[in-house]
Amino acid sequence: MTSGSSFYITTPIYYPSDVPHIGHGYTTVAVDTLARWHRQAGDDTWMLTGTDEHGQKMMRAASANGATPQEWVDRLVTQEWFPLLKTLDVANDDFIRTTQPRHEERVKAFVQAIYDRGYIYAGEFEALYCVGCEEFKTESEIVDGSGPFEGLKVCAIHSKPLELLQEKNYFFKLSEFQDKLLELYSSVPDFIRPESARNEVASFVKQGLKDLSISRSTFDWGIQVPWDESHVIYVWVDALLNYATAVGYGAEPEEFARRWPAYHVVGKDILRFHAVIWPAMLMAAGLEVPRGVFAHGWLLVGGEKMSKSKLTGIAPSEITDVFGSDAYRFYFLSAIAFGQDGSFSWEDLSARYQAELANGFGNLASRTIAMIERYFDGVLPEAAEYTEGDLGIQKTVSDAATAADAAIDRFRIDEAISSIWTIVDALNLYITENEPWALSKDDAQRDRLGTVLYTAAEGLRALAVLLSPVMPVATAKLWTALGADSSLGALQNQPVREAGSWGILQPGTRVTSLVPLFPRVEQ
Repeated sequence: MTSGSSFYITTPIYYPSDVPHIGHGYTTVAVDTLARWHRQAGDDTWMLTGTDEHGQKMMRAASANGATPQEWVDRLVTQEWFPLLKTLDVANDDFIRTTQPRHEERVKAFVQAIYDRGYIYAGEFEALYCVGCEEFKTESEIVDGSGPFEGLKVCAIHSKPLELLQEKNYFFKLSEFQDKLLELYSSVPDFIRPESARNEVASFVKQGLKDLSISRSTFDWGIQVPWDESHVIYVWVDALLNYATAVGYGAEPEEFARRWPAYHVVGKDILRFHAVIWPAMLMAAGLEVPRGVFAHGWLLVGGEKMSKSKLTGIAPSEITDVFGSDAYRFYFLSAIAFGQDGSFSWEDLSARYQAELANGFGNLASRTIAMIERYFDGVLPEAAEYTEGDLGIQKTVSDAATAADAAIDRFRIDEAISSIWTIVDALNLYITENEPWALSKDDAQRDRLGTVLYTAAEGLRALAVLLSPVMPVATAKLWTALGADSSLGALQNQPVREAGSWGILQPGTRVTSLVPLFPRVEQ
């Protein structure tokens, strides 16, 4: 994507019936990193996250906790979901709640529009329903229960009994969009990523689509159907529309035109909603489909998908309180191939923190700054004649910046970090081989010493820029220590795609002492 163009990206809209766990945090920091990268690249960036607050599951959770649905969601959002963003240093541009008037009124306008265009009709419906998923289940998503649920049909995801619901509802003519969706997947191959996700969705659609029930009449916690107030809009229709309502659909046409369409990053378990139902709804309304949907894998703990109901949920603060938010962000975004399942363990997190962050990046930064202070009184020296080894570092930096930007464009944050980390490894080897501590003992090697330390500092400058979308806290400290604040401006204003350019730091700049970026953690 060229600099200056629109880049609108969203997290899934989270269902706050319980407190957030590290799976929610994983998705959020991934989207935040992508948004930060594009923002630094000069793209017109907008990041949206939010909470989906209607539906039967929310109503039951509120009742179980002795609160009204609105009281319950207000409590959870303010006490748990807003703080999550601060805990993980997320720089979202907007946070939408589906109980906000701006959302509710625009949802009604959208549903009325597709009703007026002839895509909604009244009918009767009977099917097995999972309250946990807020979804009617197909045969492939239903399994036989075991243990206390033996003899019952249960949800394949939640392992809890399904409810047989029979209602008079309004239906969306989803079946009419089968061919159009298949054409979309074929003509825009990267509409759904990764490829395995695209193949799964295409196979599902080829089996045939049934019309979708888009209203409920057995409870009232939801947005009323505008032409029939005895029905509320199906929670998933309500939720999906947040991506459009948040950027002005139905009320702010200029803002909507500026931002839409969006990229959506979602967990693979809700891919079909975003890659089938959502684009079909947009087609029905005569609007552009999203730019793309990226489905990431599950976080596994003990071999099981992260879940509060299965007691595998871990609060993000349990990690950040020990290792910090940067380590959280780095670990989950580098240790797991984005788009695939990944396993979490405390042992792996601790090992990577020590080896890659503390000993690798952190030690590189600390000793480079310390040597400039020791050998040049804290003033960045000027480089003299570059050797082949020095030029090799420059090429490594340039290649890493190019490769990382290309990886981000593919939504492969893990590959971007891997490319950037070649600079860390190259600089550590460069310092070991050039031995600035030995050069400092020979006045005849003064120019060579200055070249080595300038090269190391300029490499760190590139690392600060390239890693700032991933680790905003540590890189800001490094940026200040390099003396770059006064000469170059704030780190977040540095063009990330130009990070591979050489000679940006100005000789004569004064560095400042750097506290350990990744302090020792007691095991």
